[in-house]
Amino acid sequence: MQPTVATEMEAKATLAELGARVRAWRARRGMTRKQLAADSGLSERFLADVESGKGNVSINSLEAAAQALNISILDLLHDAPRPALARVQGMLARLDDTQLDQAYSLLGSTFGLADAQGREQRVALIGLRGAGKSTLGAQLAAERGVPFIELDREIEREAGTSMNEILLLHGQAGYRRYERRALFRIAEDHADGVVMTTGGSIVSERETFDLLQSRFYCVWLKASPEEHMSRVVAQGDMRPFDTTRGATNEAMEDIRRILSSREALYARADAVVDTAARTPRQSLKDLERAVPAQAAPNTNANISKETPR
Repeated sequence: MQPTVATEMEAKATLAELGARVRAWRARRGMTRKQLAADSGLSERFLADVESGKGNVSINSLEAAAQALNISILDLLHDAPRPALARVQGMLARLDDTQLDQAYSLLGSTFGLADAQGREQRVALIGLRGAGKSTLGAQLAAERGVPFIELDREIEREAGTSMNEILLLHGQAGYRRYERRALFRIAEDHADGVVMTTGGSIVSERETFDLLQSRFYCVWLKASPEEHMSRVVAQGDMRPFDTTRGATNEAMEDIRRILSSREALYARADAVVDTAARTPRQSLKDLERAVPAQAAPNTNANISKETPR
């Protein structure tokens, strides 16, 4: 039986939608196509075809891609969340911001999800590379007299090896396990306060981001795509942007795509500080105003002397 024109069009639409979902998840994870190919065992050319809607992907290859992205294959295929969750989301969508804050507090206290004690004294800076997290984080820690910590370094400490080795040996799933362990330890060790920077993709891991928000006061350091680009170029570290062929325009599109895919997640932060067109001094003042006042200054804390990235 020959497929009809309508059937062929539906198949093409399905492949295009599936490719868009793979591309969106890859952007949310901050992974280049080359990285996804290495982690999944699939060829970069095949993934390019899949993302463009041209590749006839099998269940096995889709499962390999999903595992490398640290999601289930159902996350790629499902159009809607669980029915019960959809009902709750529909109800919450009718609330204004003040009511949403009240609902958040009520859910937390009712179901044991309330913020951990001392949360507001532990500040976590989130956002894409180049927003000024390390620079402003170190300065804010010095102002508050609390330790300054880079989560990446603590993850390496937890694993006992470098970031590259963690990803090579354990993949994204293993990296996230070490990340959650590090978050638990940091929160427990710094009840009196800390300023911590996080990797840009932490918001794309629901379980990890929920843990971060439950124990740290999160501030999104926001910047324009152009400023992100200029700052990471100045730093000489273009991760996670693919510039292997010197494709600056492609790297800029990567930044825009990543920001677009994560914007709603970053917006879940407790506060937003826009560093666009602001000097470091101005941004620091904005950040100081955005975080909660200290309950009890601790002038004896040891500030990390590690050079921030």
